[in-house]
Amino acid sequence: MGQPYPPLRSPRGGRLVRGVRRWVTAAAGALALTAGLVAAGPQASAAGLTQVTGFGTNPGNLSMYEYAPTGLSAGRPLVIALHGCTQSASDYYDHSGWPKFADLYGFALVLPQTSSANNSNSCFNWFQPGDTTRGQGEALSIKQMVDKAVAQYGSDTGRVYITGLSAGAGMTADMLAAYPDVFAGGSIDSGLPAYCANDTSSAYTCMYSPPDRTPAQWGDLVRSAAPAGTTSWPRVAIWQGTSDTTVAPANATELRDQWTNVWGIGQTPSRTESLTGGTTLSVYDDGAGRPAVEVYSISGMAHGLAVDPGSGADQCGSTGTYYLDTICSSYHTARFWGLDGGGTGTGALPAPTGLTVTGTTDTTASLTWNAVDGAASYQVFRGGTKVGTTASTGYTDTGLATGTAYRYTVAAVDSSGAAGAASAAVTATTTGFTPTCDTASNYDHTVAGRAYQSGGYTYAKGSQQAMGLWNTFTTHTLKQTSPGYYVIADSGCTA
Repeated sequence: MGQPYPPLRSPRGGRLVRGVRRWVTAAAGALALTAGLVAAGPQASAAGLTQVTGFGTNPGNLSMYEYAPTGLSAGRPLVIALHGCTQSASDYYDHSGWPKFADLYGFALVLPQTSSANNSNSCFNWFQPGDTTRGQGEALSIKQMVDKAVAQYGSDTGRVYITGLSAGAGMTADMLAAYPDVFAGGSIDSGLPAYCANDTSSAYTCMYSPPDRTPAQWGDLVRSAAPAGTTSWPRVAIWQGTSDTTVAPANATELRDQWTNVWGIGQTPSRTESLTGGTTLSVYDDGAGRPAVEVYSISGMAHGLAVDPGSGADQCGSTGTYYLDTICSSYHTARFWGLDGGGTGTGALPAPTGLTVTGTTDTTASLTWNAVDGAASYQVFRGGTKVGTTASTGYTDTGLATGTAYRYTVAAVDSSGAAGAASAAVTATTTGFTPTCDTASNYDHTVAGRAYQSGGYTYAKGSQQAMGLWNTFTTHTLKQTSPGYYVIADSGCTA
């Protein structure tokens, strides 16, 4: 998206904002690099992307662009995708990978676009109450685009989703809070908690050092923005790189606290999984055992959207400024929302039923499922990545890490090689535990979930050992001796 800087001028030609000198010094180089883009204002012109006019009163002064597969039938899902600062709808369309899954899974895609007329860096105004409140400004313009697309494509109003990068992610969080009756799910990529900021100055605070509010305080911000009496909430995916210096990784923790609290569930993961690209997935299930919140932490990734160019089923997108080659976030988000169900591949075979974990060891997981009529073989997926093909109705996955949870699905393949719909997922947890050692600052330990801070001091999770001041200068080595239990091991640590 480009860096999500709020403008140096207030939206729509307001007065100069003062009191941000420290940020101006730090960001001057980045702003100079994007000055040409800001001055010109991005335009959407990608092949296959069509501009739509007359979608409503458009109080937020946005532009609407859309893409839909040829012959899209009624009753299919709808995805709204918000670009970042200095970007455009066509830029997001070209790089994010979402068009691939619109074609593959069958849904319409709407890409709202803002401009320098709204914000000097062409950011969505995620920090301005007049643009994030239900029924006002940019938020209402986006809602009007949803209504237009639903009428045009006959989209399923129970399967409308929204995603965005950085400033677009901040607006995504606000939209999920303001319109939980519209969106069944959202994905916040390198973004910020809903209503973290209400002006330019507080926006910088949220970006670089978000307030350490309690989960209930974060949740109250969502509940107060939603219609009175709301009891049904969107399912939320949170994506964050651990080396992001534009939107601090602590925002992912605050986002997790916010949305797990809204769902009425705890902040301890139901399970964790290791995915490609150095990605750790933490899943927080609702009371029925379904994932309600998922947090994807990408080791070493800077600020941007995670993509993974290639032709594989779990690959997507192309690299560019703030499109980083790690893992295809759009693929995993689409699966989290269930967009791959009922027509995942080109084949017509139904999803296998009865997928069951029959056993685990320290390094293996064994599965069985019911046969599908007409199936020549079956594909087995771990964490969304194909790990094997078999002609039988059983499979043993090998080479796994000890004491780790893995999520599996299976798809039937017909005689032409076309895979059908994926099965419901099951989770297998290997036995044993492998100790790990991590050396980092106290701040980074808390961001990674190995420690927590209280009153400005840091403590190791599990052992509660005092680690000193919560900052980026104090460094310790922590050893994880059992799941969620860490001890200080500065004198030496052997995993």
